[in-house]
Amino acid sequence: MGIPLSYSFRNLWTRRLTTVLTALGMALVVFVFSAMLMLAEGLRKTLVETGSSDNVVIIRKSSATEVQSGVDRYQASIVETQPEIAIGQDGMPLLAKEMVVIISLSRRDNGGEGYITTRGIGKSSIHLRPQVRLVEGRLPNPGSHEILVGKSVAERFKGAGLGETLRFGMREWKVVGIFDAGNTGFKSEIWGDADQLMQTFRRIVYSSILFKLRDPSRFEEVKRRIESDPRLTLEAKRENQYYAEQSKMMVTFLRILGTSLTIIFSLGAIIGAMITMYAAVSTRTAEIGTMRALGFKRLSILTAFLFEALLLGLIGGCMGLFFASFLRFLTVSTMNFQTFSELVFDFILTFDIAWKALSFSLIMGFVGGVLPAVRAARMNIIESLRST
Repeated sequence: MGIPLSYSFRNLWTRRLTTVLTALGMALVVFVFSAMLMLAEGLRKTLVETGSSDNVVIIRKSSATEVQSGVDRYQASIVETQPEIAIGQDGMPLLAKEMVVIISLSRRDNGGEGYITTRGIGKSSIHLRPQVRLVEGRLPNPGSHEILVGKSVAERFKGAGLGETLRFGMREWKVVGIFDAGNTGFKSEIWGDADQLMQTFRRIVYSSILFKLRDPSRFEEVKRRIESDPRLTLEAKRENQYYAEQSKMMVTFLRILGTSLTIIFSLGAIIGAMITMYAAVSTRTAEIGTMRALGFKRLSILTAFLFEALLLGLIGGCMGLFFASFLRFLTVSTMNFQTFSELVFDFILTFDIAWKALSFSLIMGFVGGVLPAVRAARMNIIESLRST
């Protein structure tokens, strides 16, 4: 004979205060757990979407980032001759030789410093990145000290607004355009003429070469040719793969941090759930004895109390996930550990994160309720009835 599920619902409703307090404890844990996963997913997705599988990034071998890389002009001229490179509408190869440096700018809100990626671009750079679109102003004139600024940089840093002037590299640079790059890392960058920036920072080599494949399926062929050429000390990566690798260190750090905080908080939530369930068993001793006398089996008692604990965990999980979902409307900035530049991204909630959060809340409910449920199921009928 099984105990109706309404029995568990009724008991939770009768103990509304303890139910709410215990559920809030679990909700806090689920909130922290979800927030960290959303943060890591937002960072990962921002960097992965920055790249395209049709584009190839060429950097120096053993360089983790463009900042550490160097490609001299001779090697760049060899890469330009690869037959797999797509041709644009103007008949020119869709290839850009770029230079990347990190500069510091003052924030608008508190005057503190932030480190921004500044990218020297070529004529094809914008065509190679369709996710980038000009939202204000115009494109810089080639060979000038004019720059394009990502939307998030324009909003957050002094002198980065349209028509304003930034000073870095002992020169003044006029902001003539602001671009939006969607949910990608490019929105946290400044773009200018590659040759002008190389002169400013006294660079004689490019940081990287970017080109579009005529046929994306021929990537392995061009990769093998470039990396085996004795004249070159370069390696080729698909652009989306390159940016995915940029996110690994930071994502791993956030997940470890989130797991550590979650474990610490979950111990408190589990103890709270266990105390609540033990109190429920203690106050319903006579009730349990009566149900056993009426013919309910030990397994039915165990199942009823476990279901009650799982329901408590589910309520807490739904509450925590509900409040965590509002983080999607927030934008955060952090330093990319691999490039040491500022990166702006959003919290992202996915079905996978929601499933993990609710599963975790059910696990907390189960762990917190299993011992009280076992105690309730093992109660002696006669001793339970004597407690009335």
